Amino acid sequence: MGLSINLSDLDLFEPGAPWTTFAELRENQPLHWSDEAAPNHGFWSVTRYHDIVPILRDSTTFTSERFTNLEEVDAEQEQARRSLLETDGSRHRALRRLLQGQFTPAAVAHYETFLRGLTATTLDNAFARGEFDFVREVAADFPINVLAKLLDVPAEDNKQLIDWGNRMIGFDDPEHADILISDPDSEKYRLVPFRSPAALELFAYGDELARERRGKNGTDLVSVLVNGEMSDGIALTERDFHTNFLLLVVAGNETTRHTISHTMINLIKHPEQLARLQENPELIPWAVEEFLRFASPVYHFRRTATKDVEIHGRKIAAGAKVVTWFASGNRDETVFKQANTFDVTRNPNEHMTFGRGGPHMCLGNALARIELRVMFEDLISRIDSIELTGPVDYLRSNFVHGIKRMPVKVNLR
Repeated sequence: MGLSINLSDLDLFEPGAPWTTFAELRENQPLHWSDEAAPNHGFWSVTRYHDIVPILRDSTTFTSERFTNLEEVDAEQEQARRSLLETDGSRHRALRRLLQGQFTPAAVAHYETFLRGLTATTLDNAFARGEFDFVREVAADFPINVLAKLLDVPAEDNKQLIDWGNRMIGFDDPEHADILISDPDSEKYRLVPFRSPAALELFAYGDELARERRGKNGTDLVSVLVNGEMSDGIALTERDFHTNFLLLVVAGNETTRHTISHTMINLIKHPEQLARLQENPELIPWAVEEFLRFASPVYHFRRTATKDVEIHGRKIAAGAKVVTWFASGNRDETVFKQANTFDVTRNPNEHMTFGRGGPHMCLGNALARIELRVMFEDLISRIDSIELTGPVDYLRSNFVHGIKRMPVKVNLR
C-alpha cells in the first residue's frame, strides 16, 4: 500500500493537502521512500511528529547546508544561492543574531497599532464589495503591507512584491512560474533561488534599496542587512544580501498569507467554531495556534543525512535527502487528540508549523502570530455570515500549501 504512494507527484497536491495519504504513511510506513524524475535521486519522507522533532534539532546529523527544498544543487549553486535557511552552526547563528532583534515578541508588539489600522482598512475595502476573492483582497493584501513597513518601501510597490513572490513560490505551478523548475530551459537560472527570473528582478530591486541606505542609520530590515555587524566577523557579500533579502520577502509574506486564507476556509467549514469565537473573542489569541496547526502553510522542509542513520529499522545512507513533513506532523493522532478536528480551544497545542525547536525555528513566528490575532479579532467581530461562492484553487506544489483563489460572499453584522 505505502509503496504506491509518491510524494513527489504534484497531482497528489493539486486538489489541496493529501491528509488521507499522510495518515496512511504515519500508520503504515512512517519512513517512506519516494522516487523522483532525473536529475533528482529520490527522498526519504518522515511523517510522524516524534520522528520529525529530533531531526529538526540535530543539524549535525541532518544538515540544512545541502539545501532545504527538494531540488538537488551542486557546489556552485550552493555558494550562489545560500541564505539563512541553508546554513548551520556559527554562520547560521550569526545571521539569526543580525535579524532577530526585528522579530522578538517585544519588537513586533510595537506594530500592533499599525496592524489594527491596516486591518481595518483592508477589511473596509474588501467588505464594501460584498462578494470578492478573499485571497486577493484580504489574505494577500494584508501581510504584504506589513512587509512593506518592515522593509520601509512604498505601498505602491506591493503588487510587484506579490507578483515576485507568486512567480518564485509557484515554481511548480504553470499559472505562476515564468519557467517551471522542471523545464530544461530553467538551467539558465540555475544560480538563482527557485530557478526563477523573478529572483533576478527582486535582486535588482533590493540593490537599489541597499544603495540608498548603506552607511545610514536606518532600522528597517534592508538597513540591518547592509549596515549590521556580523557576530562571526564575516561580512555579508552581495550574494548574501541578495539571498537573505529574497528570503525576507518570500517568508515575510507567503506563509502568513496562506494561513489567513486557510483559516477563513476552516471557519466557514466549521461555523460552530466561528460562533464560539464571536461569543468569546478572548479565545482568539489562543485560537491562533489552532489556526496555524490546521493550516500548515509549508508542507515540508528537507534535510540531508551527513552519515548513515537508521529510522524505523531502515537505513538512510549518508547524502540522502530526508524530508520532514510538517503538515503530517500537525495531524499526528498520537500527539493531537482528534487531530483532524478543527478546535479553537485545543490545549495544549504544540504544533510544528514554525518547526518544533531546534536552530531553524521560524524567525518570524511572533510577527505571524500578532498578524493573525489582529486580523481575526477584527474580521470575526464584523461578520454575520460568510460563505464560499465558488471553488477554491490550490497552488500546484508539494512545498507550499497555498491557495490562489477563494471567492466568498460576506454579510456583515
